[in-house]
Amino acid sequence: MSDPAVLKLIDQAVSENVRQGQPAYDFDMLVLGSGPAGQRAAIQAAKLGKRTAIVERRAVIGGVCINTGTIPSKTLREAVLHLSGHREKNIYGASYAVKSRISMSDLLFRADYVIRNEIDVTSHQLQRNGVNVLAARASFADEHTVLLEFFDGSGARKVTAENVVIAVGTETTRDPAVPLDGQRIFTSDDVLTLNELPRSIAVIGAGVIGLEYATMFAALGVRVTLIDKRERLLPFVDYEIIDNLVYQMRQSRVTLRLGEEVSGIEPICAAGEDKVRITLASGKQVVTAKALYSIGRKGATADLNLPAAGLSANGRGQLSVDSRYRTNVPHIYAVGDVIGFPSLASTSMEQGRLAACAAFGKEAHSVAELFPYGIYTIPEISVVGRNEQELTRDNVAYEVGKAYYREIARGQIIGDQTGMLKMMFDREDRKLLGVAILGEGASDLIHIGQAVLAHEGTIDYFIDSVFNYPTLAECYKTAAFDGVNRLE
Repeated sequence: MSDPAVLKLIDQAVSENVRQGQPAYDFDMLVLGSGPAGQRAAIQAAKLGKRTAIVERRAVIGGVCINTGTIPSKTLREAVLHLSGHREKNIYGASYAVKSRISMSDLLFRADYVIRNEIDVTSHQLQRNGVNVLAARASFADEHTVLLEFFDGSGARKVTAENVVIAVGTETTRDPAVPLDGQRIFTSDDVLTLNELPRSIAVIGAGVIGLEYATMFAALGVRVTLIDKRERLLPFVDYEIIDNLVYQMRQSRVTLRLGEEVSGIEPICAAGEDKVRITLASGKQVVTAKALYSIGRKGATADLNLPAAGLSANGRGQLSVDSRYRTNVPHIYAVGDVIGFPSLASTSMEQGRLAACAAFGKEAHSVAELFPYGIYTIPEISVVGRNEQELTRDNVAYEVGKAYYREIARGQIIGDQTGMLKMMFDREDRKLLGVAILGEGASDLIHIGQAVLAHEGTIDYFIDSVFNYPTLAECYKTAAFDGVNRLE
């Protein structure tokens, strides 16, 4: 990715700045990391006419999002749904499948294609906007200077920037006591390198990533055990939605071990077959073919030499920022997963854009606080706004309207008998307060509710609107009528 011509231009720019008596910065903005947050920050700065570069420590651009995280996992999910025939089983029967024997290579074929395409699209976008991409490992020398160690064998050099955006994302949390080998005991970053599809798997950690992979493997007929020390799954999601997800998981023969803490993991060899033994603090044991260790992620800041720039990270490698995404060093910004919650690609992109605008005094507006969650379990979940638990806690007099996919013609057509949409609204002024969806297309469908929430609309919008027929969007109208009927 690093072009020798770029480095030559840097030297020429420094010389020109020195002649004009300007600060001898190589770049107006240097972005560390090429994931969604870094891409958007760099492109926004370039569109403002600023000299911009991205530093990426991987061999290819895109960060975790494109290479091992969001894009691969969601593509694997689509491959699972297609090849297993999961969407059509309610219509054609439980034995229906597009392919009877599904291998990891079948799943990875689709993922490899999408990853290559996304890398190409991103590279072209950065090139089209004049963003320089440097393949190097970055670390701070001081608050305006970054040391780059190039991967192409050209050595190392220092570059300077008036503004720096830290968008290095996260890496999987690894416990030295866990014998991770990438095949029998592995993390979510290793899924793309698995040699074979296991007959059984234990997923340790029931966060978003752990749940997504647990339901994917279950849809393939793999015997899944899900272990988490918390009593409830995803406590930030509406409880009724999660209860329905748990029911569907149990229908897929997933064993849930909630409120259980892992005290030991060890590989074993039984009758010539490699397995994994997981010991729980309660004394239970789980013996499985493979184990996915998914206890969270931490900011990838360990190698940045943050103290040299006057910065420090918390125990999870995360940086603190203000409302404009500035760290305690005013010209150094941090965006994306490295600043923690909500750690979504969508919000990371917006943070990158806003940080670049703030750095160069460009006014920008956003409703980033009203973001939707898309959780790609099987079935899919998406939520926006407040849920019932939050409204009850805040003493809000609300009512609920519900619609079930099985009541909607489109739900019958696509074979989704279990999907549901629920909306919460104020009993007095009827303003929409929140939407939660479980089922096919939830992450797309949620944006209708998000738009109404952003404009402080009421439940009457859905009653008065005309939706295409047959579509899942009709659920909003059905749920609105159900909610109004509850007021009488």
